[in-house]
Amino acid sequence: MQVYFIRHAQSTNNELWEKVGSGKGRTEDPELTEIGKQQLVKLADFVSKKPRENPNGRKDYQNRFGFGFTHLYASPMVRALQTGLSVARKINKPLTVWREIHEGGGIFLENEAGELVGLPGKPRSFFERHYAEVKLPDDLSEEGWWNQPFEPYENRLKRAELIWKRILSLHQDGDKVAIFSHGGFFNYFISWALKRELGENAWFEVNNVSISRFDVNLETKRINIQYVNKTDFLPPELIT
Repeated sequence: MQVYFIRHAQSTNNELWEKVGSGKGRTEDPELTEIGKQQLVKLADFVSKKPRENPNGRKDYQNRFGFGFTHLYASPMVRALQTGLSVARKINKPLTVWREIHEGGGIFLENEAGELVGLPGKPRSFFERHYAEVKLPDDLSEEGWWNQPFEPYENRLKRAELIWKRILSLHQDGDKVAIFSHGGFFNYFISWALKRELGENAWFEVNNVSISRFDVNLETKRINIQYVNKTDFLPPELIT
């Protein structure tokens, strides 16, 4: 089984951070920038090419000859959902929302006292109105999908473990699973794969719409990381 972790396209919060070096003035669930929308086109074109056999007969470890995704999952955060939909529509595959692959912290903003305050998140009607073709969690209500305090660090690692175990239980040899998520969650996701918590002194930087590939032996549960942060399908001006 192959698992592909794809970070969302550039959001307005990402753009803000690049310009001012902080998250001051961020929004709780940002939309994509114009650059982000251009990134989506490049990503969808790249991963939608029909897979073909490697002419030298070897395995295509770098996906030079296509991807062939069989299952698509996205975070309920708008930037990740829009990224996943760009691919789902291009390859004509259903997209399922997994709330557990949201970014660290959840839906929140900083108040005047500097406290990080949890917010509701988008309600079910928002997704049904704007993204009618997406499969939503049955328990997503009109009260919003988050509705919790700011998420503590230890909960993020638990989510990563939950998602890996879900993938292993739902999928089989030959499946090619794409997850559209976030840069922070990638670090918790790869921490579980490595069986090593990265801690404060190590961090994997992954660019917008970058692709990382994990090959999983379902019998032994061994995970081979084929590559991380693949962006060679983007022109230089779209790498953010």
